[in-house]
Amino acid sequence: MGMLFEGDNLSLFWHGFVQTLLLSGASALLALVLGTLLAACRVSPVPVLRAFGTGWVGVFRNTPLTLLFFAITFGLPKLDVHLSSFVFDVLALGIYTGSFVCEVLRAGINTVPLGQAEAARSLGMTFGQTLTLVVLPQAGRAVLGPLSSVFIALPRNSAIAGAFNVAELYSVQVTLHERGYAIFAIFFWIALAYLCISATVGLVFRGLGRRLAVAA
Repeated sequence: MGMLFEGDNLSLFWHGFVQTLLLSGASALLALVLGTLLAACRVSPVPVLRAFGTGWVGVFRNTPLTLLFFAITFGLPKLDVHLSSFVFDVLALGIYTGSFVCEVLRAGINTVPLGQAEAARSLGMTFGQTLTLVVLPQAGRAVLGPLSSVFIALPRNSAIAGAFNVAELYSVQVTLHERGYAIFAIFFWIALAYLCISATVGLVFRGLGRRLAVAA
């Protein structure tokens, strides 16, 4: 096992680790923005927006992630949309994860007392102002735990990208195995790398939880 990461192997592993970080980070950002917008649609007073948000979440939350990768990677080029494999994978992961972020945020919004929104509207605040200035800050604090679970799962879900021309962590094991290294040794280091990423995400959310609890 000690001979596994020498020379080119170490560079390959590091490249896969960095690609996983970049892929997960970009997808998390897209999922957070998209999920917040969808949550706003789900609680909007406009029926069309509510129907759009409900339909979007219903479709993408119940679509297998691998199928979504196939649809975006091979479907969009047929519509004359040509992007890099990395961007396609970010879109697939971000859209999929965004539907879960939406439902977590919507659950948090439902915990905010209705009287606070009514008070904001009585002061002349619009729906958008009420949502962004009054409701979402409280909802965000309430759902940090479930939200952390969604983003901890994201790096593991990114392993599917290895089958779609992105050299992330999981795809590294294929190359190393083809070079003749023991599969158990390879999986040990790959699993350890994923564990480090997931643990870091968990620590970030715990830190946010403590900070926001004090601020509250």
